[in-house]
Amino acid sequence: MLTAKLSISINVMASGLFLSYAPVIAQTPLPATDVYVSTIAATVEKAVSESRTDTPIRTVDAGGHNVGIGVVQRAAGNTLGGALHNRVTEVYSILEGTGILVTGGTLVDPIIRGDAASQVTQINGPGVSGSGITGGVSRVLRKGDMVIAPAGTPHWWSSVEESVIYTVVRVDPDQLVTLR
Repeated sequence: MLTAKLSISINVMASGLFLSYAPVIAQTPLPATDVYVSTIAATVEKAVSESRTDTPIRTVDAGGHNVGIGVVQRAAGNTLGGALHNRVTEVYSILEGTGILVTGGTLVDPIIRGDAASQVTQINGPGVSGSGITGGVSRVLRKGDMVIAPAGTPHWWSSVEESVIYTVVRVDPDQLVTLR
């Protein structure tokens, strides 16, 4: 009797597991998006020639959240201000240069970005800008280094010794940034 109940329980659990995976198998996968080194290099060249700080390359729907890839450059000596993005996480991969990135702490002179600002709709979603950061953790980043700045984490280049150029991957769970 106990063996029969266990057998029924196992069969019901196995059926439940199979059914829970069935929708995943039946879904049509999203296409992959390629961003080639030639596109990144051309974007860097154009951004440098136009003195653009942050240039999006692609932003795609990755199945319930958007993921964007862009190029950012910080000229030697140019620290600009700090920022935090309310809902967008950023992943940096340093292509060239050396600088000190500060994360955490508190933004100095915080200003909330307007919802209609192009930086909000085209680049990294709603957030706050500031003139710098007090506190936080400083680290030297150079070619080949990577860092993840979670949503809500203040970040700021406090020193740029050699112009820093990096790719940035932005994860936008609320799909606030325009697809491109």
